Amino acid sequence: MATITPGSRFSHDQPGCVGVLLTNLGTPDAPTPAAVRRYLAEFLWDSRVVELPRLLWWLILHGVILRIRPARSARKYQTIWTPEGSPLLAITRQQAAAISAMLADSCPRPVRVAVGMRYGNPSIAAGLAELRAASVRRLLILPLYPQYSATTVASTFDAVAAELRTWRWLPEVRFISHYHDDPGYLDALDTSLRAANLETPDERLLFSFHGLPKRNLLAGDPYYCQCHQTARLVAERLGLAPDTWAVAFQSRFGRAEWLQPYANSLLTEWARTGVKRVAVVCPGFAADCLETLEEIAMENRQTFLDSGGEHYRYIPALNAAPDHIAALTALIHRHAAGWPEFSPDYGAGAVAAEAAARCHRALALGAAA
Repeated sequence: MATITPGSRFSHDQPGCVGVLLTNLGTPDAPTPAAVRRYLAEFLWDSRVVELPRLLWWLILHGVILRIRPARSARKYQTIWTPEGSPLLAITRQQAAAISAMLADSCPRPVRVAVGMRYGNPSIAAGLAELRAASVRRLLILPLYPQYSATTVASTFDAVAAELRTWRWLPEVRFISHYHDDPGYLDALDTSLRAANLETPDERLLFSFHGLPKRNLLAGDPYYCQCHQTARLVAERLGLAPDTWAVAFQSRFGRAEWLQPYANSLLTEWARTGVKRVAVVCPGFAADCLETLEEIAMENRQTFLDSGGEHYRYIPALNAAPDHIAALTALIHRHAAGWPEFSPDYGAGAVAAEAAARCHRALALGAAA
């Protein structure tokens, strides 16, 4: 006869709930070479990020990159670090708290929201553990990447799947793979750009996205097309003339060809051909981070000014703006549609859940006898 161990970690009659895991790329624990090295070692070893033969890449990564890049990147992190730590992590936590509050007002039953970073801390495993401790029975994963790429979204799926393989009682799982053309997201971008008071046609608008090797596009990754679609849909909302805006890609490394045009090259060309005013927005980033605050807002600004431009400004990411939080919350509702906790008739589901709990208690008493 089976027995129930006293003080067991799990209780079968504990009420279940819905969990939402917000994920993003991640950040070092501190702006120091050692912390950055740990972070880069995890990030750059992901085969979704660098698709080279493992032995060859291990030699390059540990023999060259991790000997040089951590100190250089740590200095960059120091320029954007805040009293709350990494801007990316601080903003993601703000987003989670705001979404949780909005869900509390719009859902008939509690929904738990946790944060998990693909690399660094808090990890995806830690975020899932937080939800597991809350007895999550339905789980929605929201990677905060509007445009799908295997390097980001698929990598997040890999990490979630690897952690769930260790769970005995799996929740129902839903996964949001992209929202590049979501009306709420586009509306939030539109609101942000209108508030920036673009001075068109004197001021060019650059939609800058994180770069990828061109071979990723040729292999079937839809990221490039989704970036262009996002920019076009926003430009249409704003009524921008075709010659007043463009799409470019930033943050490349290595010798391979990456998605073009390159942001710094396009800014240089614009300045040298008489463009004096530029505004740059990065719609692929749900939260500001090293790449937007240092590379885009600082490095690319200097590139434009040194090439003859006169006025350069970076328009911040949507971060925890109310319109952005409302859009993400609506996205969660839409993808959780059909789950009883998101339905006004949840009472019927609650009755069924209580009946199931009574059944579990009866079984447990029988097993212990």
